[in-house]
Amino acid sequence: MIDLEGALDVVAGQRLRRTYGFEEVALVPGAVTADPAEVDLSTEIGGLILQIPFLAAAMDAVADTSFAARMTKAGGLAFVNLEGLYSRYEDAGPIIERVCAADSAAAAAHVLAEAYGQPVRDDLIAALIRQIKAEGGVAAVATTPASAWHHAEVAAEAGADLFLVQSQVSSARHISTSGRVLSLSDLTGALKIPVLVGNTVSGEAAFQLMHQGVAAILVGVGPGAACTTREVLGIGVPQVSATLEVAAARDRYFDEAGRYVPVVTDGGMKTGGDIAKAIASGADAVMIGSPLAAALEAPGRGYNWGMAAPSPTLPRGTRIRLKERLPLEQILFGPSTTSHGTQNLVGALRQSMAALGARTIREMHAVEMVIAPSIGTEGKSWQLADRD
Repeated sequence: MIDLEGALDVVAGQRLRRTYGFEEVALVPGAVTADPAEVDLSTEIGGLILQIPFLAAAMDAVADTSFAARMTKAGGLAFVNLEGLYSRYEDAGPIIERVCAADSAAAAAHVLAEAYGQPVRDDLIAALIRQIKAEGGVAAVATTPASAWHHAEVAAEAGADLFLVQSQVSSARHISTSGRVLSLSDLTGALKIPVLVGNTVSGEAAFQLMHQGVAAILVGVGPGAACTTREVLGIGVPQVSATLEVAAARDRYFDEAGRYVPVVTDGGMKTGGDIAKAIASGADAVMIGSPLAAALEAPGRGYNWGMAAPSPTLPRGTRIRLKERLPLEQILFGPSTTSHGTQNLVGALRQSMAALGARTIREMHAVEMVIAPSIGTEGKSWQLADRD
């Protein structure tokens, strides 16, 4: 008699694997703790030493030239999008005001589609890079693969410090019969500034990208609060599992090539606990969007919207309204006035690492993790009731 159920389980096991997000895992304290004051949060990205492992996402509502300079002064980094509003308009303020004033997400999407329909201007790209540097910031910029070669040349000439090639899904090999296909190995070999690449959730893809000379890998497909890729296209992997897999590829590549390629978990994090779990999963830094778009200094005026919409007929980002607006200093360094974990993100990471006995980012990669689906609700019924 054929065991049909068993046969189906085997097939499912071959094609399906269990993966985990931030809400489903917990970090386990061990036999050693550390003094929070002795925890070193510094990390290296593209040859630059950051005092805090926080990168602001390349989203128009998050990072303009002034915000990039503020993040640099805070010890982190912000990427400005070279295909955003700031490279299309000399003054993006009126456009942003229209986006924020739209009476629905659909109306905002219409305003954005029209605004992003204007051409990108090389002179504005050069101007925004120079402005970031004039304000004392690191000029980290991002573009898509289709524009990478041209924008790389303009950005390098203007004095950019880091160059991020970012798409919804990055791979080392792209199949196409139309247009010029970007060769990352050619780009990294020709460009005099470090080239970062995102985004992926595949260890094998990351391993191949590292062989092409990239300076860092971004992890995450569709986890951001303003991104709808997972709903529209049905693709993605929860961030803990994705980061673990790409970090394993980084360690394998380091063993083989002797070059350490930082891993950046991009998106899906809202609280200090989420960020601690991302670092413990193997990230050398995190990239966050909406939590920083909530800063009073952010250009989005209390809103954020997705940037990953290469198709005008299939947009994959939406406008969201942020409930809590605070100074950037308070979001990053506190003091925290709530117990939700959305304030003092740097302090929370430092305290978490200290409690786990991890004094550096690399030591945090070695802490024990457990699968714990009830970690956020166990014994918390009164807290959850109060939040409602």
